[in-house]
Amino acid sequence: MRADWRGAQARAGWAFLAPALILIGAFFVLPVAAGLGLSFTDFDIYAIGDPGVARFTGAGNYAQVLREPEFWNALRNTLYFVAVGGPLTILASLAAALLVNDRRARWKGLFRVVFFTPVVTTLVAVSIVWRYLYHPHYGLIDEALGLLGIHPIDWLGDPHWAMPAIMVLAVWKNFGYTMLILIAALQNVPEELYEAAALDGAGGWARLVYITLPALRPTLLFVGIITVIGQFQVFAEPYVMTQGGPLRSTATVVLYMYEQGFRWWHLGLATAIAFILFAIMLAATLVQMRLQRGAER
Repeated sequence: MRADWRGAQARAGWAFLAPALILIGAFFVLPVAAGLGLSFTDFDIYAIGDPGVARFTGAGNYAQVLREPEFWNALRNTLYFVAVGGPLTILASLAAALLVNDRRARWKGLFRVVFFTPVVTTLVAVSIVWRYLYHPHYGLIDEALGLLGIHPIDWLGDPHWAMPAIMVLAVWKNFGYTMLILIAALQNVPEELYEAAALDGAGGWARLVYITLPALRPTLLFVGIITVIGQFQVFAEPYVMTQGGPLRSTATVVLYMYEQGFRWWHLGLATAIAFILFAIMLAATLVQMRLQRGAER
């Protein structure tokens, strides 16, 4: 009798899971499997009309990508974007969360909306607006710098400044989402810990270092992982603002993949780039998790 009841429970559970599993299989597993198979062929614009002309190349696409100097330049730009933009995004979101969550702060709801608004705005539209803000002759940023006596900077035309300019946009655009996650985590920190620390004479910095940050460690790991994954996939900002220039200083891996797939129609090669990027993101995630475990010991 108990076995029949457990069997009925299992069948009911699978029945509830079936719609979600079917959707995941149809729109995630099958496309990923098809893409993996595509990465081992020379699928191009001609194969779109007649898939039979596509030839199996084995690991040839992967070897070709790893031989391309353009790929390594794009990877170097992407790693620079992740290594600098990722921590800046987390620091900005943590600072905003601490300020908004402070007991002395007023109009908390208003500031949450203000900080989160860039997240829900259209990225392409925002990139166009920021491109005009960075204009060397008519942009508001250089106008403000001119009032301070600083010579105007060609933000998007100088190879040394183009990527930092895009990073500032990306940080402004994305920090509001992680800010809300950190605010939710901050509200779960027991208030008694802060009261006890204050009675012991601990200042604000000591409470932050010894209470707040340790309590936020699992959340910071999650925020770090999703931020790094998002930074590795940066595409719209350099595509709209610089087209990968100047001198390919803002070309990223996803932009390079887009150019191979939809400008030159080397779809097999572009798919191989996508899986190489997936492997890099997986490795970065595993490194973050390993560092987190090491810090907890």
